[in-house]
Amino acid sequence: MDATRQPEQRPGDGDGDRYGVLLYYKYAEVPDAGALAAFYEEHCRGLSLVGRVRVGPDGVNATLGGRMAALEKHIAEMSSNALFDGTDFKLASCEDPVDEKVARECGFTSLSVRVVKELVTLCSNPTSAPPEISSAGKHLPAAEFHSVLQNVAGTSSDAVAPVEKNEVVVVDARNVYETRIGKFNVPNVETLDPEIRQYSDLPSWIDEHTEKLRGKSILMYCTGGIRCEMASAYIRSKGEGFENVFQLYGGIQRYLEKFPDGGYFEGKNFVFDHRISVGSLKENILGACLLCGSSYDDYSSRCRCSHCRMLVLVCPTCQDSSKEYVCELCQKNGKEHCQTSTKQDCEIQIGLSEPSGFEKTSISDHSVTSKVPWSNDTEHLKKLRILCLHGFRQNASNFKGRTSALAKKLKHIAELVFIDAPHELSFVYQPIQGHCSDKPSLPSATSKRKFAWLIAPNSSFNTEQDWKAADAPFDPLQYQEQTEGFEKSYAYLEKTISQMGSFDGILGFSQGAAMAALFCRQQQKTCGAPRFKFGMFCSGYPAPVGDFDGEPIKLPSFHCFGNGEGHDRQIANKASTELAGLFQQDRCSVLEHDMGHIIPTRLPYIDQIRSFLSSFL
Repeated sequence: MDATRQPEQRPGDGDGDRYGVLLYYKYAEVPDAGALAAFYEEHCRGLSLVGRVRVGPDGVNATLGGRMAALEKHIAEMSSNALFDGTDFKLASCEDPVDEKVARECGFTSLSVRVVKELVTLCSNPTSAPPEISSAGKHLPAAEFHSVLQNVAGTSSDAVAPVEKNEVVVVDARNVYETRIGKFNVPNVETLDPEIRQYSDLPSWIDEHTEKLRGKSILMYCTGGIRCEMASAYIRSKGEGFENVFQLYGGIQRYLEKFPDGGYFEGKNFVFDHRISVGSLKENILGACLLCGSSYDDYSSRCRCSHCRMLVLVCPTCQDSSKEYVCELCQKNGKEHCQTSTKQDCEIQIGLSEPSGFEKTSISDHSVTSKVPWSNDTEHLKKLRILCLHGFRQNASNFKGRTSALAKKLKHIAELVFIDAPHELSFVYQPIQGHCSDKPSLPSATSKRKFAWLIAPNSSFNTEQDWKAADAPFDPLQYQEQTEGFEKSYAYLEKTISQMGSFDGILGFSQGAAMAALFCRQQQKTCGAPRFKFGMFCSGYPAPVGDFDGEPIKLPSFHCFGNGEGHDRQIANKASTELAGLFQQDRCSVLEHDMGHIIPTRLPYIDQIRSFLSSFL
């Protein structure tokens, strides 16, 4: 933040009894985040303030609500601390929260103070270092930002030297549910809307559009400014051709204060508090109902996509509690309305378009109400989305059934998504001689299709629904011979993820755990790091496929398997321990249990699983 520019105080109408909302952030080195968080807890409660405060080693981000007099006292207190020199305290008076549901979802019924690792997570991969905040783009106050746009649009002859020498492009650093209802619209200026679901998707979009940005003067904006800090630093880290990056100081909020008629901003500014959105005097509507297309921009009904839980716009006429809504991003990825009467257990079928060996992917979404926006300018907190890989000779439906207790106990923090492996297996059975016949009896039931991630060399499979006798008795060590098919499975997972959207983590069971580890290993070799925040490997083993040159897999990992007393008859404790040893040890958690070849859900095991996942929320 530019410490030389003193913020303009706007305490609303000066009536201390009125309700108000205060937004601010400050990037600065915090020597003792825990002590500062404790101060916030005591100080804010003493003033009866509610909302969210996040304190990290890199600074503070706060969204607070309460009486104007109390908020002004808070500003005075924080301004006396040298840590907050130059901080832009954005204070606005407004009506008291009247919708209890919205207030509760936005954190305006209680106070939440937490210590975090970083204020804003630009990259979802914890092994990737964030850009240096000192490299952030230059701040342009609202008047100067407007002047640049006016000059480029041809409606002013004023020159702004740092910007005019290059072609100007405007970049919106917000999420798609925000840009639906409001954005900058400037004649003769290209405005890029990344159409992302969450802020951590922005780096990928920037990487894919570098040629649109190279050599340009890039003007960035967001709600209050904090997202542009990291995003502009990320763009500038790309080096030559990306030096001229500017950000709207104070975000859209300060711009609308300076230009109450809206200026070049059309529609409403989505905010992360009980107000939901703030418009200009012209009150034009940019948004449209997801179903009928009529003009609509009110999120107060809190309608959400049944797949990704993102907010969607649905007008009162189209709202129906029995309907499933599918946002535009999920529609682009091929997802359709669920053919079930409940939103709690939604199964859909997605056909992958890739013709070279990709099977249809069976997906199960356990969707419950997600946590929603808390802060003034950060992505909303939501459930972790976990890709689940089944074991050998299983399928997505089977694995979903076996983990139903796990899904139920994790429903408030995780969404489990199940897919079939690409290698379809033959129908085989273990012959059992009957009492009255020398011939083995065939299974009477029709089996469901079974799949595998890895298969034995020279395997040939008949996918017709005809049973055949197994060549040999069951061998508990057969997994050691399943060394083929990795390339096809890796390409299949890459394609599946690109079709279904990003995942926070990956969970594998038995052979699925082996495949998940191989996938993360290959990601690290080809991309520098796995694409997930974490991995969970249950009853896993190190598949004898390829080599890794001894470098550990740099991914926070949770390993769950039977203890050394023979409780898992299929995968030896030694093999699962060996798999855990392939991961970065300071980020490796191990849970040994006595429950056999399963994922345990009873106490105390489930608490350890919840604890691991909660650290990524």
